[in-house]
Amino acid sequence: MNKTDLSGTSKGYKIFSLVVLILLTVFFLFPLYWIVTGSFKDVIEINARQPIWFPQNSTVDNYLRLFEHPAMLWMFNIVFISAAAMILTCLTASLAGYALAKKRFYGRAVLFTIIICAMALPKQVIVIPLLQEMTAIHMNDSLWAVILPTVGWPFGVFLMKQFAENIPNEILEAARMDGAGELKTFITVVFPMIKPGIGALAIFTFVNTWNDYFLQLVMLSSEAHWTLPLAIANLQGEMSSDFGLIMAGAALASIPIVVVFLMFQKYFTSGITMGAVKG
Repeated sequence: MNKTDLSGTSKGYKIFSLVVLILLTVFFLFPLYWIVTGSFKDVIEINARQPIWFPQNSTVDNYLRLFEHPAMLWMFNIVFISAAAMILTCLTASLAGYALAKKRFYGRAVLFTIIICAMALPKQVIVIPLLQEMTAIHMNDSLWAVILPTVGWPFGVFLMKQFAENIPNEILEAARMDGAGELKTFITVVFPMIKPGIGALAIFTFVNTWNDYFLQLVMLSSEAHWTLPLAIANLQGEMSSDFGLIMAGAALASIPIVVVFLMFQKYFTSGITMGAVKG
C-alpha cells in the first residue's frame, strides 16, 4: 500500500470517527436538552401528541411552582451531602491508598484483598446494616447518615493506591533524608503527584453520591432532610405525573453536576488514564 492509500485511509477514518462522535454527542445531550426545554413548556405542549422540539409559549410557571416547595433547601441538602462526601472520600482514600502502596506492614495484603472484595459488593446488600449503624449512633434521618457510608468507598482506595504505586521510592527517601515527616512528605511530595487521580476521584464521588437515590431514600425520611432527587420523585402524583414540575426540578438538579465536572475536567482524562495501569 503506497503513501497515497495510507493518507486516504487515515482521512476516511478521521471522518468516520468525527461522524460517530457527533452522533454520540447528540445522543447523550438530547435528554438534557429535552429536560431543559420541557421545563419551560406549559401543560398543553408537554402532553401534545406530536413532540414539540422547542417551547412555543415559554413559561417559568414550572419553576415558580417548584419554588413553592423548599426547593433551595433540598438543593442545599444534596449539594452539601455530595460535596462533603467528595472531600472526605478524597482525603481518606488518598491517605489509605498511599499507605497501602508505599508502606509495608503486617496484614497489608489481606487488607487490600478485603477492599477489592468489597468493590464487588452492591450497596443494596449492606444498606440495612448501614441503617442500623446510623440508628445506633443516633444519626438516622440526618444528612450525615448519607455522607458517612459513602466515605468508605473501596473504589476510591483502589484508585488512589494505583496512583501512589507510580511514585518513585527515591523521591520519598529523599524527602525523609531532608527531615520531612510523614505528614509533610504526603502534603509536599505525594499529594502533588497524585493530584490528577484526586481530581478524577472527586468527580466520581460527587456524581456517585448525587445519584445514590436508594441510600437517600432509606436514610432520609423527613421532608426537611430530603434531597432534590428524592423530592422530585416524591412530587410525582399517585395517579398522574406533573412532568413540567419534574423537568424543572431535574434541570435545577443538573446544574451542580455540570459545574463540578467543569471544575475538575482537566484532571479527569489524565486521572482515568494515568492511574489505570501501573507503570
